Amino acid sequence: MVTIRLRKAGSTNAPSFRVVAADSRSPRDGRFIEILGYYDPKKKGENYVLKQDRIDYWRGQGAVVSDSVASILRRAARAGAKAEA
Repeated sequence: MVTIRLRKAGSTNAPSFRVVAADSRSPRDGRFIEILGYYDPKKKGENYVLKQDRIDYWRGQGAVVSDSVASILRRAARAGAKAEA
């Protein structure tokens, strides 16, 4: 099963993450299928970049979204709704 989850890319005191599509059996920082975006928790304001079309594609293929990525997606949807209003 494919999972959309975070993959740690930063160092110990400067964490940053990549949003990836990966096989659920792969380790957290191990093998992945595709990079779908970035997330930097230390940055203020909009601290993520997402390829929404690719995320929608993987969700359409049956990928399961982790809780942390779901939170980022909700925040992105709210920011998009505010930009349109």
